[in-house]
Amino acid sequence: MNTGPQNIYNFEEEDTINLREELDKYLRYWKWFLLGIILSVIAALYYLRKTTPQFESTASIMIKNGKKGGDIMSEMSAFQDLGILGDVKNSIDNEMEILKSRTLIGGLIKDLKLNIKYIRHGHIRTQEYYHNAPVKLNFLESDSVLYQTKASLKLTILNKTSYKLEEDELGSLGTHKFGQMIKTPIGRLLFVPEFTDKLPNSPEVFIAIIPIKSMTVGYREAIKIAPISKKSSVISITLKDAIPQRAQDIINTLIKKYNQDAIADKNMISKKTAEFIASRLKIINGELNVVENNAATYKRQNKLTDIKSEATLFLENVSETKKNILLQNTQLRLADFMLDYLNKNQQSIELLPTNLGLADVSIATLIAKYNELLLERNRILKNSSLQNPVVVNLDAQLQNLQQSLSKSLNNVKQGIAIALSDLNAQEKLIDAKITGVPQQEKEYRAIERQQQIKETLYLYLLKKREETAISLAVTAPNAKIIDAAFTNDIAVSPKKKIVLLAAGLIGLLIPFIIIYIRDLLDTKVHSRKDIESQINVPILGDIPSEKSKENIIIRGDLRSSSAEAFRLLRTNLDFMLAAKATHNLAKTIFVTSTISGEGKSFIAINLASTLALSGKKVLLLGMDLRAPKITKYLGITDKKGVTNYITTPHVKLNDLKFRVPELGGLDIIGSGVIPPNPAELLLSPHVKQLFEALKKDYDYVVVDTSPVNLVTDTLLLNDYADMFVYVVRANYLDKRLLVVPETLHKEKRLNNMAVLLNDTDHQRGYGYGYGYGYGYGYGNDKANKNWWQRFFSAAEKFSDNLRKK
Repeated sequence: MNTGPQNIYNFEEEDTINLREELDKYLRYWKWFLLGIILSVIAALYYLRKTTPQFESTASIMIKNGKKGGDIMSEMSAFQDLGILGDVKNSIDNEMEILKSRTLIGGLIKDLKLNIKYIRHGHIRTQEYYHNAPVKLNFLESDSVLYQTKASLKLTILNKTSYKLEEDELGSLGTHKFGQMIKTPIGRLLFVPEFTDKLPNSPEVFIAIIPIKSMTVGYREAIKIAPISKKSSVISITLKDAIPQRAQDIINTLIKKYNQDAIADKNMISKKTAEFIASRLKIINGELNVVENNAATYKRQNKLTDIKSEATLFLENVSETKKNILLQNTQLRLADFMLDYLNKNQQSIELLPTNLGLADVSIATLIAKYNELLLERNRILKNSSLQNPVVVNLDAQLQNLQQSLSKSLNNVKQGIAIALSDLNAQEKLIDAKITGVPQQEKEYRAIERQQQIKETLYLYLLKKREETAISLAVTAPNAKIIDAAFTNDIAVSPKKKIVLLAAGLIGLLIPFIIIYIRDLLDTKVHSRKDIESQINVPILGDIPSEKSKENIIIRGDLRSSSAEAFRLLRTNLDFMLAAKATHNLAKTIFVTSTISGEGKSFIAINLASTLALSGKKVLLLGMDLRAPKITKYLGITDKKGVTNYITTPHVKLNDLKFRVPELGGLDIIGSGVIPPNPAELLLSPHVKQLFEALKKDYDYVVVDTSPVNLVTDTLLLNDYADMFVYVVRANYLDKRLLVVPETLHKEKRLNNMAVLLNDTDHQRGYGYGYGYGYGYGYGNDKANKNWWQRFFSAAEKFSDNLRKK
């Protein structure tokens, strides 16, 4: 059997996926992409209009030398000779944490009154007032109550003197006068108008009172603090806010409070030292007065004038000894003073006086380390408690240092005592040589020695008191402001260009994803390429989808794409049937499909009509005895048909034939009544008689049969067919069912079988990028289109041209 060519139009293309084909899958949905972009851009514009722009304010400060101890040394250079100031590095990370501490941020919120917000609701956007609110709230309760209050008020300005107040949870709080104190469940309030003559454009003012704790947490997260670089001590402070001025005020206030806190920490040592020196001066002054009074009394009682001039020679020999004894006594007294101070403050943790002049360097180092740890402990206690493990550890270290300092002082005293013992022994040897000096000189020398010790210590403490006062007066801030807070006029968010670009991409992406997922899950046949990739059966052609709902689309003057497709189908059938030897008998063309609903009856009617228009004598025969559709499609009542012919012997064929005006000279025989046993009827000898009679009278007999996947009726009629037109409906038949025509073709159960693809979408193309848009309309439909229809038609043609190039 001659099965005909495998494909009427054979395009030599490789069975590979190329970029143009993949692109064409999406280009045909360009309207979806355009709509997605438009909707996304509209949504983006609404978002930009509704969202309050955020501005970024930035300041930079330098932590001086990155050292806390270095700054104190620069301010208190007078103390460098004592060696009590260590090189304590102030970590930049620690300073950054201090800048973000709850204490500093909570303080600036209180100073700027940020816990009370004044808000205005616009038609689209909500805006916040800052120093320009039409009213001002005075909370007449204590600050501790205000800082814990949470409330949301709505104030409506009625006129220049009165207003209406509401609270979200409490409801209406009545109408009141401006400047009048009112009592509410949240406390006593007083509202003062900030407008003068003209009432504000927005009479409603929403006032939010937020607890300090919540505000502190929010600003700690909002304020960004980071070093400029790893090796730099310059810190950048950044804050994003809807109000640029408020962001600048917050950053500047934060820097100010940080410097104030740092100065207070630096002055703690100097203040403690000044207090210690003042207490020592008071004691030494009393002791010095006693010694001087004793010297005066001794001279007066013994009637002495200038005893030194008489013993000049002897004193020159012992001057060095006396000098050493004086120095050691001074060191001993200082050690006693320090031990006395430690014993008095043993139960409390206090800063130790520094720069006392002890010769032992280890003691000065221990004191400096003790004060450093104590300052660190006090700083941590600002944001913590005594139970903090770090504080407990520091307390233990301080206790150990205090004990070590006491031991060192006792060791120093022992060393001084030994030195004094040696010096006193040396002095006795010298005194033995000056036995000739009067007893008065000896006694006066002892009094004078005590006087010199007291006077030297007194003058030394006076000097240190002045130096300490100078250090308190010249203490510089810890941070140097390099750039005060500055805000760019351009909003950092939302970024209009980025939002619009993202919206455009989303507008493209969403249709793309939808189309991709739909195609991924789609198992329907869409084009002839889907058929060729699945089965090896000749393809007659394609019938494009018809926008009209008419079942008869073939008329003499109709030039639609579907009509032209049927004319092309007629030509292709001539090629397929050219080799069939009919001996002047009609050529029988059977039309079937896999399942119902694929349009085989539609194809049979219009194919028969197309053949009839060519001047041939054509009969349309309905052999779908189970679900006849021909009479239904033609819009006529049921008539006698094939069933009646088979079951009733006296019925003549001419009695069954009928015509409809729309189909011209086409003869039609319907299926007739639906029988209970269609398969058995088709095995009747009358069926053979029917076809033999029809073949003698016509050129073509087009037969509408049953779907082959549902019943065996069509297979029973295979012997009477010259060819089978197997209809596959695009966008309807599952690709997995293509195995049915493939199997029938391989097993040759349908004579001269060829596939016809029905209801194809010309926008999708036919697997090779061509269709039936031949331009037969001559532009007659343009006048009936709206402007937007013409626009989309032109764009569609442009898209089609791109695919064809």
